[in-house]
Amino acid sequence: QVQLVESGGGLVQAGGSLRLSCAASGHTLSDKNMGWFHQAPGKEREFVAAISSSGSITYYADSVKGRFTISRDNAKNTMYLQMTNLKPEDTAVYYCTEVNWGTGDPIGSWGQGTQVTVSS
Repeated sequence: QVQLVESGGGLVQAGGSLRLSCAASGHTLSDKNMGWFHQAPGKEREFVAAISSSGSITYYADSVKGRFTISRDNAKNTMYLQMTNLKPEDTAVYYCTEVNWGTGDPIGSWGQGTQVTVSS
């Protein structure tokens, strides 16, 4: 079973940037469609972005289009989320997991997440 570890979160001012990483062990990610989700305090976990197993297709939640970029390096068994022009409403714990490509629903296990805090 794949284990996922998210990292790269932190405290940043509005307009700043962060790059999140999702490192996998125990199984290759190269055959999995993957996604990022976030969960703000008091809210449900929400979809942020997804990437196909080859990395050739991506899609994003409307709230992050044009600001976030999802990518992956299958040779390193790692996925990334480049976040730019961050806004206070992006504050949340960010998680990565495998997704169902047809629905975007998460279907894999969750890591511990990484906290992103954006100050105004």
